[in-house]
Order: sequence, then C-alpha cells, then structure tokens
Amino acid sequence: METPKIFEKEYRFCLILWEREPVSRAELARICEDQLGWKATTTYTVVKRLCDRGVLKIENNLISALVSKEEAQSAEIDEFVEEKFEGSLPAFFAAFTKRQTISENDLDELQAMIDRARKGGK
Repeated sequence: METPKIFEKEYRFCLILWEREPVSRAELARICEDQLGWKATTTYTVVKRLCDRGVLKIENNLISALVSKEEAQSAEIDEFVEEKFEGSLPAFFAAFTKRQTISENDLDELQAMIDRARKGGK
C-alpha cells in the first residue's frame, strides 16, 4: 500500500501527534494552539483531512496515526529522489556529499546499511 502524501504543515502537525499519540481531540487542539498557533477548528479540519486520506484514525475519541513518522519520511524521500534525481539514489547521494561533510561514524552507519541491503535485510 502506498503511503498517503503528508504536506508540510500537516507534517509539522503529525510531529506533535507522533510524540503524544493516542491523544484526545481537545488535548490535541490545545497543544496545536500553543505550538502552531492554530484555532481548534483548524486542528479539527486537519484531523478530518488526514483521517480521510488514511493517515490518522479516531477511535474512542482518541486520535492516533496509521502512518508512522518513518513511513512518512521514507515516502517523502522516495518522492524527492524520483522528482529531483530521476529516481537515482547515487545521484542524490553524490549531490548531498558535495555540500556536506560526513563523519567517520556516519560513514560507518551508511556502510552498515549498504551491507544489510546487499544481504537482503532492511
């Protein structure tokens, strides 16, 4: 199943939800007012929109995510690499490393990920 698209403002909202889920509508509205400056009606509209798209669910008046933070991030990266680098992960990595210094620790982590991928793991 394809991960539903989560737009930038929705993503900032989801970051709040992922930290606190499951959370009541009233508490979520209060938190979003404090952290995002949203009125309760804005929060409820975003919740409904994300429920309709299969990102969130409401059960027993508690809101929780159907899409994890990791799933959302992966989908966003997939879309970015596809759109900006014609689907080429090496082209993305080459562009990224031209502007970033990568520590030995990060290189070791990346190598471990590559080794797992070669062995068919995740």
